[in-house]
Amino acid sequence: MALHLSKRPLSDRLIRGSHVAFCVLVFTFLVAPVLVVIPLSFNAEPYFTFTEGMLRLDPDAWSLRWYQNVTGDDRWLRALTNSLLIGSAATLIATSLGTLAALGLANPAMPARGLIMGLLISPMVTPIIISAAGMTFFYSKLGLTQTHLGLILAHAALGTPFVVITVTATLSAFDQNLARAATSLGAGPLVVFRRVQLPLIAPGVISGALFAFATSFEEVVTVLFMGGLDQRTIPRQMWAGIREQISPEILAVATFMIVFAMLLLLVVNWLRNRGTVR
Repeated sequence: MALHLSKRPLSDRLIRGSHVAFCVLVFTFLVAPVLVVIPLSFNAEPYFTFTEGMLRLDPDAWSLRWYQNVTGDDRWLRALTNSLLIGSAATLIATSLGTLAALGLANPAMPARGLIMGLLISPMVTPIIISAAGMTFFYSKLGLTQTHLGLILAHAALGTPFVVITVTATLSAFDQNLARAATSLGAGPLVVFRRVQLPLIAPGVISGALFAFATSFEEVVTVLFMGGLDQRTIPRQMWAGIREQISPEILAVATFMIVFAMLLLLVVNWLRNRGTVR
């Protein structure tokens, strides 16, 4: 009797199987064009295609030469340094501003919250080329084009909406009675934020910071508009490599960035699950 009840009807199994097959097809459609870059980066020949030796799994057709070239090239190392510097500084600014903005938007007494929220997340929906052109015009008046500071501020503006959204979503589940209780015990606003709110919304803050860093690390259009030779980042160097000299070194760098993106998504997912458990 128990065995009979455990069996699912044929229609349910067909529906489940069709759903799984559809998800696999969608996943393949989205991810396969990206993952194909990884094996191509081990090509021993300077081509952007699979050679006959690679298809035969000939060991001589596979090589780490492009990874060795990247790690020994000062241009790529300088671009990596710029990406980490600009990304870290922009993330710090975006996280601070975005968290403060989310705290203000979480206050029911704040007027025009919907309008302010729309303005804050507008960089996400505005075409990046329009944002880059506008920021270039604005920062050129301040003498900040072709400077690290100008790119940091520009990337911070692009990353702040991600922090606002993630922290706002986290604050929606925050029990405001905890803050009121701390206030009734004599704690000031800074103490309430540091000792009560921040520990509970930390997963959302960190998730927003990771998204802001990824936005800066992978952004190329603003760097094309505002950056000079000394401000070339990894995506800008890849763009230059495609235009000036097509080399599988670009595929090796792209593999690094794919691995970085996967690790970033795993961390964000872990933080989201941690916040849900709380």
